[in-house]
Parts: sequence; structure tokens; C-alpha cells
Amino acid sequence: MKYLQKSNKNKKWAGVCGGFAEYFEIDPTLVRAIYIFITIVTGIIPGLLAYFVLAWIMPSQGQAKNG
Repeated sequence: MKYLQKSNKNKKWAGVCGGFAEYFEIDPTLVRAIYIFITIVTGIIPGLLAYFVLAWIMPSQGQAKNG
């Protein structure tokens, strides 16, 4: 079973975008570009807030419970 978790190998800051890329099996650069686009379109603050919340609540690799 796959879990959404922060990435340790595709990490720039907290590993949130890398974690989404690994979960959906797509290129991390594409996820980062989409995140930057959405952040700019929504007025910066909502995107930054979402990133920090996700960085806080997403487990790091190795911390997720394996059923």
C-alpha cells in the first residue's frame, strides 16, 4: 500500500512536492512547477500556507505506518 509522505530523495525544502511526485509517480519538477503556478495564481499566501501545513502534517519517509 502506498502512503503520501514527504520525500527524502526528491527534496528541495521540506520534501512535500517530491512526496506528491513519488506518490503519483510523476516528475518532481512538474509537481513543483504546478505548485508555483497555483501559488502565484492564488495570491502567494494561500500556497505558502498550504505548503507549510503539509510540511507539518505529512510524515517523513519511514515514519508512515505500514499496515
